[in-house]
Amino acid sequence: MSRICQITGKKVMVGHSVSHSNIKTKRTFAPNLQDRKYFLTEENKWVTLRVSTNGMRTINKIGLPEALKRAKAKGFYKA
Repeated sequence: MSRICQITGKKVMVGHSVSHSNIKTKRTFAPNLQDRKYFLTEENKWVTLRVSTNGMRTINKIGLPEALKRAKAKGFYKA
């Protein structure tokens, strides 16, 4: 499974590790992703999502149906 949040679209970024002597080496910055099951009351079923912690806060704030609707519109969630 890819490391992309299904709600916010956050994904792995690439950057540099910079040592004390200013030598730069490539590294990746992975988002804090969690696998979570949410109950969708409108369809009376469980939905498993791979979401970032920021995505969890979004779901708590606007609700699961609205968050899924916005994610589908942006192309982050397909179901």
